[in-house]
Amino acid sequence: MLYIGIDLGTSAVKLLLMNEAGEIKRIVSKEYPLYFPQPGWSEQKPEDWLAASLQGIAELTEGIDKSEVKGISFGGQMHGLVVLDQNDTVIRPAILWNDGRTEEETEYLNQVIGTEKLSEYTANIAFAGFTAPKLLWLKKHEPEHFSMIAKIMLPKDYLAYCLSGVHCTDYSDASGMLLLDVKNKCWSKPMMDICGITKDQLPKLYESFDVVGTLTPEAAAKTGLSEQVKIIAGAGDNAAAAVGTGTVGNGRCNISLGTSGTIFISSSSFAVDNHNALHSFAHADGQYHLMGCMLSAASCNKWWNEDILKTSDFAAEQAAICKLGENSVFFLPYLMGERSPHNDAKARGTFIGMTMDTTREDMTQAVLEGVAFALRDSLEVAKNLGIRIERTKICGGGAKSPLWKKMIANILNLKVDVIESEEGPGYGGAILAAVGCGVYATVEEAAKKLVKVIDTVKPEPALVEKYEAKYQIFRNIYPQVKGLFQEL
Repeated sequence: MLYIGIDLGTSAVKLLLMNEAGEIKRIVSKEYPLYFPQPGWSEQKPEDWLAASLQGIAELTEGIDKSEVKGISFGGQMHGLVVLDQNDTVIRPAILWNDGRTEEETEYLNQVIGTEKLSEYTANIAFAGFTAPKLLWLKKHEPEHFSMIAKIMLPKDYLAYCLSGVHCTDYSDASGMLLLDVKNKCWSKPMMDICGITKDQLPKLYESFDVVGTLTPEAAAKTGLSEQVKIIAGAGDNAAAAVGTGTVGNGRCNISLGTSGTIFISSSSFAVDNHNALHSFAHADGQYHLMGCMLSAASCNKWWNEDILKTSDFAAEQAAICKLGENSVFFLPYLMGERSPHNDAKARGTFIGMTMDTTREDMTQAVLEGVAFALRDSLEVAKNLGIRIERTKICGGGAKSPLWKKMIANILNLKVDVIESEEGPGYGGAILAAVGCGVYATVEEAAKKLVKVIDTVKPEPALVEKYEAKYQIFRNIYPQVKGLFQEL
C-alpha cells in the first residue's frame, strides 16, 4: 500500500509517496508565488496551494496503480491566516507566518491583555506571526473582510478541507494560533472573545494521526484516486518534521534548517518556561513539545549567496572555510525580525566585527555561525528548564551542508544524527497517513521502525571550547543593539 505526505511550504509544495516499509518511491515539487504587498508583509493565495497540490498528486501517482494509495496527510507552514466566507470561498490572500504587519496587535495582546493572561489561556504569548494578532489586524484594517468570515483555517487545513470537505485542524498546528488552550487541548473561550470570533468559526480539532474523512467525489475525480482514500489531519511543519526524523516520545530533539529554523524538543508532559521564550505546543504524537523558532535560517544563507554574492553555488562558497571557532565577524540572522527567544519584530540582520582583512569566506562563515548561535539561544532556555539534551536529529535544506552540521554540533555541543531521509515534513506526513490507516498502532512505533540514522556528527572538545568563547560574545550583541533596531 502507498501513502502520500504533502509538505505545504512557503516557496513550494513537496509531495512524497511512501510505501508501508517507509521507502520513498517518488517526490514531486511544485512552486507558487509569494507576495510582498508592503515591506514586512508576506502573503500567498490558497488557490495557488490547491492547484499546485492537485497537479502534484497527479504527477506523483502517474504510472502507478492508484488503488494502492490508501491515505494522504500533511505537514504545513504554520500560523497563516486563511479565511473563508459562508460559501467556503477564500475571502482574501492568506497572511503568512513570516508577515510582520501585526506589531501593534502583538503589543496590545502582550501589554494590555498581558503575557501572564495569554500564557494562562494558551500556554504562549503573542508573536507577530501568530494567527490571533492577524485576526485583530483584519478586524481593524479590513472590517468588511472580517465580517464575512465563516471559517478560520490554517494553510495545510485548507488543503485538507478541499480534499475531504471537512473543516479540520490538528492540535500541533492549532497550538500556533494563540487560540488554543494547549494544556487542555480545546479552543480558548477568553481568546475567542478577545479576537471577536466564535467557536463555530473555528475548525474541528483532531490528533495529527486521526482520520478526518475521505476524498470527496470532486477531489477523487481531479486526482484520479479512489473516494475511499483517507484524509488524515496532519501536523504543523515542525511537528511533522519531528515525526519524519523520529523525534517523538520523551526528551528527543530535532533541528530544522529550512526557510525558518527551529529547535524542537519532544516531551511526554506539558511544560512552559517562565518567560515564554519557547513555544509550548501539542505534538503530532499525541503528547507535547517545546520549540524555539527563528524566522530566518537557511533563508539567511540563500539571501547572502543569491542576493548579495550573486551565486547559486552554495557549496563552492563554503569550500574554503576551514578556521572554525576563529572568526571575528559575527552575524545576527534577524532578516525578518526574530521570534525565539527575543520576540522582536523590529530586529534586523547585522554584521559586526569586520576589518580591512575580512574576507568573503569570513562573511559566509559568519552567516552560517550566526544561525547556529541563534539556535543555541533557544537551547539555553530549555537547559534552564532542567532539560538535558545530548543529541539531535537534523533536517531541512541547510542540513545538506556538512560544514553547517559540524558548526551546529560544536556550537550547541550536541551529537547531530543524520537520518536516511531528509524529507522531514513530507515524510512525517506520509508516516501520519500510515498510522491513520492502521498500519502502525502509534506514531512512536512507526517512527521507531521507519526512521533510520545513517551518520552522526560528533562535537570536538577543542572546537566546542573555541565556540563557547565566541557564543558568549554573540549573545551580548543583540542586547547592545536592540535600541538601534527600534530607531531604524
